[in-house]
Amino acid sequence: MRNARHFAPRLQRWLAEKAEAQQEAPPAAAPSSPFPVPAPAAVNLLRPPVQLRRPDPTSPPVSGDQDKRQLLVGEYILEYVLKRSSRHSIGFTVDDTGLYVTAPKRCTLGDIDNAIRAKQHWILSKLDERRQRRAARLEKPPMVWEDGAKLPYLGGEITLRLYHAPRNRTEFDPTAMELAMGLVQGATEQLLKERVKSWYKAQAEGLFQQRLDLYAARLGVQYAGFSLSSADTRWGSCTVQRTIRLNWKLIHFSLPLIDYVAAHELAHILEMNHSPRFWANVGRIYPQYEEAKQLLRKRAAELPPLFT
Repeated sequence: MRNARHFAPRLQRWLAEKAEAQQEAPPAAAPSSPFPVPAPAAVNLLRPPVQLRRPDPTSPPVSGDQDKRQLLVGEYILEYVLKRSSRHSIGFTVDDTGLYVTAPKRCTLGDIDNAIRAKQHWILSKLDERRQRRAARLEKPPMVWEDGAKLPYLGGEITLRLYHAPRNRTEFDPTAMELAMGLVQGATEQLLKERVKSWYKAQAEGLFQQRLDLYAARLGVQYAGFSLSSADTRWGSCTVQRTIRLNWKLIHFSLPLIDYVAAHELAHILEMNHSPRFWANVGRIYPQYEEAKQLLRKRAAELPPLFT
């Protein structure tokens, strides 16, 4: 009893000091990563769990009509950019910078969060897929810009030929499959890259226009306009105004893959979604679309970095 009487006051002081220290401790800072990062949770959504990080950029760009938000999805803090629009449903886009959500103005934040959770497995897998693709591209050796270098063109290769000339000139020999670049004295590698890129774009513009006209006639639609894009992760797009954009880098791939993207975007004139009716329209003019879709992903991953 005597020991208990001496011990009780000390125990009370120790408990009081511990409670006071807990009250003064600052709260843990909330995670602010733009990509999914581990958060305390008991459920694993992916097996094995994947930390969805990309080397860069560190944050998706946000314009004036967009809002950056975070949502706890399973064991991940998922950051996304929300944009309001006049569309009738919630849409998701994943690229190398992260997740973008486009939602009708009438949708509440709760509706949007529920839609994200319903698509969480797709979103997380796509984010990780993008991260892996980007990491694989960065690991490939850069292009060596020298005479005899090989360049990807229409599913095959062409040979780059360099020579000194009194003025810059470009000539392509389709028989020998050689792209000859005449360079003035003191021309830089950057100038050479820009000239090769310009040649690629010129070839792409003419060929893509022909393929769009061919498949538009087969589908029975008309598009309002066409232009080239330089997007890092999107091969094509079609607006509600029926304007089509195709990525000039498609010129690296074989003609069947170019045709698939052209048919895909033209089908959006009839269906601005990826519903069964949309794919039925694609299949009407390009029956092998499923094989082409898979092959395009494979060839894109194999493409060496040219203009880094």
